[in-house]
Amino acid sequence: MKKRPANTIDPEYLRKQRASLVRKHRQVIYLNDSEMAAISKYCELFKVHTRTVLFREAIMEKVLKELEDNHPTLF
Repeated sequence: MKKRPANTIDPEYLRKQRASLVRKHRQVIYLNDSEMAAISKYCELFKVHTRTVLFREAIMEKVLKELEDNHPTLF
């Protein structure tokens, strides 16, 4: 077995980390006409090409902020 230099990252660790980031849970949302128009206008104005990224970032930003604001306290 070859020895790796001390400053390299374990390939097994990298493989597990990449595997943990795979998105495998699908969610579907429905929008009404005015919501879809607003999303379309936003994407046109800000040159958003991938709406999936827009939705994912907006949802996760909201969720993480709410979790941070409502974390349990001792007192």
